[in-house]
Amino acid sequence: MVSWTERLQVAHTTPVCRWINYDIRPIEASRRTWGFMVFNNYWLLVNFSIATYLTGSALIPLGLTWWQAIICIVIGNLLAAAFCVINSLPGAYYNIGFPVANRAVWGMWGSQFVIWNRIFLSLVWYGFNAWVGGTCVYVILQSWDVNLEEHIPNHMPEDTGMTTAQFVAYIVFSVISLPVAWIRPHKLERFFIFASSITMVFFIVFLIWALATMGQAGFGDTISPSTTLPNTGGSGSVAWLMIYGVVSTIGSIAAGILNQNDYARFAKRPRHAIIGQAIPFPIYGIGCSVVGILVTAATQNRFGGEAIWNPPTLLSRLITDSPTAGTRAAAFFAGLALVISQVGINIPGNALSGGFDLAATFPKYINIRRGAYITMAFSVIVNPWKLVSTSTIFLTVLSSYSIFLAPMTGMMVSSYLLVTRRKMKTDDLYRGDKGSIYWYNAGFNWRAPIAWVIGVAPTLPGFIAAVNKSVIVPDGLTQLYFMSYLYGFLSSFCAYALLHKVFPDASLNSFVNDEKTATEMMTISREKWDDVDYEPSGVVDGEETAKSDGKIFIRTRSE
Repeated sequence: MVSWTERLQVAHTTPVCRWINYDIRPIEASRRTWGFMVFNNYWLLVNFSIATYLTGSALIPLGLTWWQAIICIVIGNLLAAAFCVINSLPGAYYNIGFPVANRAVWGMWGSQFVIWNRIFLSLVWYGFNAWVGGTCVYVILQSWDVNLEEHIPNHMPEDTGMTTAQFVAYIVFSVISLPVAWIRPHKLERFFIFASSITMVFFIVFLIWALATMGQAGFGDTISPSTTLPNTGGSGSVAWLMIYGVVSTIGSIAAGILNQNDYARFAKRPRHAIIGQAIPFPIYGIGCSVVGILVTAATQNRFGGEAIWNPPTLLSRLITDSPTAGTRAAAFFAGLALVISQVGINIPGNALSGGFDLAATFPKYINIRRGAYITMAFSVIVNPWKLVSTSTIFLTVLSSYSIFLAPMTGMMVSSYLLVTRRKMKTDDLYRGDKGSIYWYNAGFNWRAPIAWVIGVAPTLPGFIAAVNKSVIVPDGLTQLYFMSYLYGFLSSFCAYALLHKVFPDASLNSFVNDEKTATEMMTISREKWDDVDYEPSGVVDGEETAKSDGKIFIRTRSE
């Protein structure tokens, strides 16, 4: 009789182990389907989105002028693209994902700390974008019924910051998203083409409409030549605010930078991942942020000087102020385009990210699909309606957490480029015993948490002061927090390499210093794992695995 635990296991042709299933193994050639245009369309969806559009709403209220905000956006996106590319190199060359790559950094068991951090962020980001998607559905419903709030009585407590109609729209968006999560990552190309095309057309038309209809009054004071500095001491100077603006821009995509190996591993060739990130990432990130500033300024005088940054809010306001058939029809199609755009960013960028991480944490019972649906279901616990209540909360919540992510990213880059000199033994990334060079000490690399704390601890006082305005810290600590991503990345990058230099791991050092080059190890890894049935021999749950002609079969059937 089959036990209930066996029934819950992911479908497979032979048993899987604690460290591997079909979705987290190195990607074989048949699933490496992402060329340059797939990466281009992926980054179009991620960076030409409402979240990126709102960047100016977080920077200009700080006291920066529109052109100072754009400078921060340009520099921030260029730096973010550089971090993204260098951190995704293990995925591009060895076809391994973020959770597996961190086994080399933190140890086989130690990597769980990083993975669970990323699972939490997947819940936050999915919840945030799902709620924003719900506001787009709300626009569609409102275009059908201008008196929507009257026809769906509100039973929500006032302190939730939402109405019953808004929550219904959020549920509708969540249901619409379900079928897209069923698509396997290597088969997303057609969906990307569809969603990215509609997204790009919408934002271009949206900008043209705003500029063409702003009238003789011109732009509102969002585009202002003067700077209004906050009273924050020496940290309130233009220079420090611009540094903070640059770091906040990077921080808003820090979670995506951290786990780019999950996507780079699907590249047909490494150059597709490298070029497909280096060029589209900054172009779309800068472009969408500038569109947000221009549209907001161009529509400001229309609404009596009020700057409406959020596109769904702007569309709802148009319906309310002028509920003509033409306005409602335009709002309907605009809302529909934004719904498609939000699904396009939320499923690949957040639901699948959670799916990757949960599949690596529970490979016997969770594959990417199950993990994606679990992420979608549990994202409601982060109360996403609270995250988008104001632009300041948006900035603080979604970018300040980067103080914890930047050191993790720096350590991943340090491990790959300096410590192992681009050499990886992929077989050992799926072996949970002392025979693995990534076992370190009982599965933990003690150097990793030390390097991480070095990158995080000095920025914590400034982080606490940013979250709790009643806390006062010296200007020096505030300024260090303003540089948090750059400091965290570089300090942990150096600390991790130094600790491995002073306290080398014997097994890892022996592998790194042997005669095989990094290029040879990449070739060996691809040749082995391009066989869909290949799995390294080793220990599975304390027992030696069975072999068949030197192979272990783990091919997983699609569910």
